[in-house]
Amino acid sequence: MVEFHAARLLLLISLCGTAGRIDGLTKMAKLDFFARYPDFFEVAAARLRTSSDDTVLHDPNSSSATESAMVRHHYGPWDKRYYHVLAHLESKSLITVAKEGKAYQLALTDLGKQHAKALVSAPSFSGLVDRMRTIKKVFGGKSGTFLKDHIYKVFDEEVGRRPMGQVIG
Repeated sequence: MVEFHAARLLLLISLCGTAGRIDGLTKMAKLDFFARYPDFFEVAAARLRTSSDDTVLHDPNSSSATESAMVRHHYGPWDKRYYHVLAHLESKSLITVAKEGKAYQLALTDLGKQHAKALVSAPSFSGLVDRMRTIKKVFGGKSGTFLKDHIYKVFDEEVGRRPMGQVIG
């Protein structure tokens, strides 16, 4: 099971990051939340859209089912497996994790970029790849703090008021 989560995070860093990196665990977790909860992404993205924005948010061919549940944590949606999966990716020399100030920078290595490129081409990941490209367009330039605050604002009942550690449904 760790391989599936590792593949998704490699894709996330590659497709939703900047130059093959994501600055901060909060930003990574919130972008991953949108990748894993397509219906929540559509609602959150719609709240940012302007009438002149022509970004297509809904792909009728994609599944809106939640891939893997997350829980409510101090800073919004979180997966307790992140530390294990990130350590796995780092041990395989697919990412580097570096402390930059108060945040951790997650960056693909050259080997990680090769693996991410192969995953992008894999038919089994095509729906996720398309979703992540749309997530990047909408939220890629936002900070982790902005994403956390936006999630709490838009999904107060579903996330903000949910008890710590409870699965987000």
